[in-house]
Amino acid sequence: MADGKFISYLRVSTAKQGQSGLGLEAQRAAIAGYLNGGQWALLQEFVEVESGKDNDRPQLVAAFEACRLTGAKLLIAKLDRLSRDAHFLLGLDKAGVEFVAVDMPNANRLTVHLMAVIAQGEREMISARTKAALAAAKERGTVLGGFRGGPKVDHRQGTAALVKRADDFAARVGPMIAGMKAEGLSLGEIAARLNERQIRTARGGAWVAMTVKRALDRHAKG
Repeated sequence: MADGKFISYLRVSTAKQGQSGLGLEAQRAAIAGYLNGGQWALLQEFVEVESGKDNDRPQLVAAFEACRLTGAKLLIAKLDRLSRDAHFLLGLDKAGVEFVAVDMPNANRLTVHLMAVIAQGEREMISARTKAALAAAKERGTVLGGFRGGPKVDHRQGTAALVKRADDFAARVGPMIAGMKAEGLSLGEIAARLNERQIRTARGGAWVAMTVKRALDRHAKG
């Protein structure tokens, strides 16, 4: 029986599947079945449509951010389908958010870490075999194409420094708060609206006028 707040993440591999809904409805059905009963709230759904050649996951990054802001768990329909995707698994392992996989409800961050290590090992073996095949082809005199670049790597790294963390948080929520202020809302009214949306402060608490002012000041300095 599901309890708590959830952010769902659905993924299909091609634009054609994304347009047709093929695969998405099955994932939604699995998530709906998991959420059947209990006291829960599905705050938002993120849908990723990407090809197997692209390691960018903008919707996954957005889903992680939504989980951190609201304290919700990430809800995934099928973890086993993603078990060979090292990029996804490493991102999930490092995101610092709790998650639930409908098809593997007992999976945890250790499970995902082990999956990521195995998937990365498989990728390295495939890469080594590919390099060996290319080298053999070159020795035979086969003309090979030019290097087009390796996979994209996200070099952004988090930091434990409290000041940096507060600045980063202000950069995320600052535009939202500034927009509310532009609407003519008072600091107290903005705090109430943020609490209604279940967005937490940088320290995980409820918003008050002073925390709104501090976030606005940090955002203005940034």
